[in-house]
Amino acid sequence: MSDRHPTAVVRSPIDHKSRLPLIWAIPIVTAIIGGWLAWSTLSQRGPLITVTFETAEGLQADQSHVRHKDVDMGVVQKIGLTPDLKRVQVTIRMNREAEPLLTEGAEFWVVRPRFFAGAISGLQTLFSGSYLDLLPAAGGQPKRDFVGLENPPVLQSDVPGRTFLLRAKRIGSLNLGSPILFRDLEVGEVLGWDVGEMAQDITVHVFVREPFDKYVRDNSRFWNASGAKVQLGTNGLQVKVQSLRAVVLGAVAFETPGNPQVTAESEADHGFPLYEDEDAADASTYKRSVPFVANFNSSVSGLAAGSPVTLRGLKIGEVSSLSLVYDRAQDNVVVPVHFTLEPERVAMLELPTGGDLDNRMQELVHRGLRVKLESSNILTGSKQLAMDVYRDAGPGELGKQGDAYVVPVMGGSADDAATAATNLVNRLSDVPFESIGRNLDQTLAGVNALVNDKELAGTVSELQSTLAGAQQLMNNLNHGLTPAMQRLPSIASGLESTVQRTDKLLASLQTGYGGDSRFNRDVSQMMGQLSDAARSIRVLADLLSRHPEALIRGRADQGVQ
Repeated sequence: MSDRHPTAVVRSPIDHKSRLPLIWAIPIVTAIIGGWLAWSTLSQRGPLITVTFETAEGLQADQSHVRHKDVDMGVVQKIGLTPDLKRVQVTIRMNREAEPLLTEGAEFWVVRPRFFAGAISGLQTLFSGSYLDLLPAAGGQPKRDFVGLENPPVLQSDVPGRTFLLRAKRIGSLNLGSPILFRDLEVGEVLGWDVGEMAQDITVHVFVREPFDKYVRDNSRFWNASGAKVQLGTNGLQVKVQSLRAVVLGAVAFETPGNPQVTAESEADHGFPLYEDEDAADASTYKRSVPFVANFNSSVSGLAAGSPVTLRGLKIGEVSSLSLVYDRAQDNVVVPVHFTLEPERVAMLELPTGGDLDNRMQELVHRGLRVKLESSNILTGSKQLAMDVYRDAGPGELGKQGDAYVVPVMGGSADDAATAATNLVNRLSDVPFESIGRNLDQTLAGVNALVNDKELAGTVSELQSTLAGAQQLMNNLNHGLTPAMQRLPSIASGLESTVQRTDKLLASLQTGYGGDSRFNRDVSQMMGQLSDAARSIRVLADLLSRHPEALIRGRADQGVQ
């Protein structure tokens, strides 16, 4: 037998622990990836904000996104109502990169298809769906609760330029986005407006882009250029339109008189007056105006505030107001017309000031300075004031009401050609055309009845038959008497030849029988009778040839036997 004994081998437990199964690697890797994804998600996760709107039209939770310059900035998580149940509250999870943009002044609005500020926008949302757009503000404190805009802002980008303030009594047809025009170029837009202090005026906020903002100077003039201007003058009918967009949305135009480099550029938010039209803006360049009053005792229909005051056909001022006042001294109602004159419109005219101006005006009135009402447009019936020195105006005195000079009135509305035409029309309207028309209708009806009367028609028919019969009788007489009338001249000629031959015979007998014989006397008497008969036949032939109807009616000078 062998002396060796079996021995046991003991392995260290450390060797078993060092060899783990590979199946455990899968959950470990999954946990690592999940943790990385969670860390990545949390690291990219931005703040949670709320935006309130009037409605949630077009928005959907977990689908609608927030964008800025077409970059995704967040997603809508929840849509609900505010605690007072008056507005819609939209909860949005923003990205971390959007956090610097969430400051005071940031604006949110819903992008959807709409027509706004003269343009159609948001058509791409017809396929992609509505989304929220973000317009950040420069600087400001961080903010998480916002009030959304129902309409997109007019100025949606950081376009360089300046904002100016325009003061006006009313905005007229201006709208958000109305263009700002400079020499017919669109250089900006209207951003909005607010009511001025004590509601005395309206402040319109306008934006002018670079480089056109440098042409806005302290002496620049802004005016309302909305719509179209129609003017009927000596050059015919003129229609002035700034642009089609200005007609639809309204517009504001500005101009800088003279050399723009003379005055400095206007600072941002500088205030300017907004004039009603270009004429009012041009008139603002005249620094001096003199107030006047003209009292009319007759109608001033067609005259209104803004009507021109002319001097020999050219404008030197305009009417400011009209009113009705009872004059106790005249026991009559008069129409005081207040107007202003701008002496700078007359070249080389230098009017004094103070008391010297009173003396000068008194002198002009004594020389015949008068105010007259006349037509400016016959078609529309508008009137204007004409001021001039009339040599035959007669005596007149200058009055004064406060600072306004009261100038005598020459003539009245009755002297106006349009009024004379109106009076003529009124006189024509007094003519009873209606009754004349009725009488004429009755007369024509009577004539019509007489013409169409059956008895009259029968009488006319019988008369025609009678005339036809008389005509036929005359034709028969003419044909029957024609042979006899044709033979009468030949008979007269035969008688003449017989008389001549008889004369020759008597001449020969005279020589044989003597001139005092009875035979001679009888023959002489017979020859005289034959001569008378020949003459009568000739006269009868001539009469019947000219008047064949004498055979029936007899001689015209012969009375009825």
